[in-house]
Amino acid sequence: MNQSFSANDAVSIAIEKHADMVRRICFLYLKNNADVEDVFQEVFLKYFLNNATLQSEEHQKAWLCTVTFNKCKDLCRSNWRKKTVSIEDADIPYYENPEHNDLIKVILQLSPEHKQIIYLHYYEGLTIPEIAESMKKNINTIYSQLRRAKKQLKEKVGDI
Repeated sequence: MNQSFSANDAVSIAIEKHADMVRRICFLYLKNNADVEDVFQEVFLKYFLNNATLQSEEHQKAWLCTVTFNKCKDLCRSNWRKKTVSIEDADIPYYENPEHNDLIKVILQLSPEHKQIIYLHYYEGLTIPEIAESMKKNINTIYSQLRRAKKQLKEKVGDI
């Protein structure tokens, strides 16, 4: 008997494996639970509609990260998004350790590119070459941006 997964099964499995990661990325940018849920749905709808099979687990994760970052940036640039929540008023629901919440608040103050690189490297464990590939940038550029982001973090919270 041939067992094949339907598109619904593939999406369900991807959501089960990567839902927390996608929500955390969304929160880094959007700081608003309603917007996080909207982008979350858009990301997995795009995953469902994506006919190309992703080559590996790492490729799937990188694809989801890239799509999530892009959807968040699109929403932040949209004209109708006028009301924002300040970071002081935002809840950080994805980290139980208060030390992580403080660090996330500092990370949220970084530029979008620095924020993205720090997140991918330290929270998702991607290597610099993987980050460079997903962001379509030179590896040396990513190293430089990571170094600058770490310097900014160090100035604000000490050695990481």
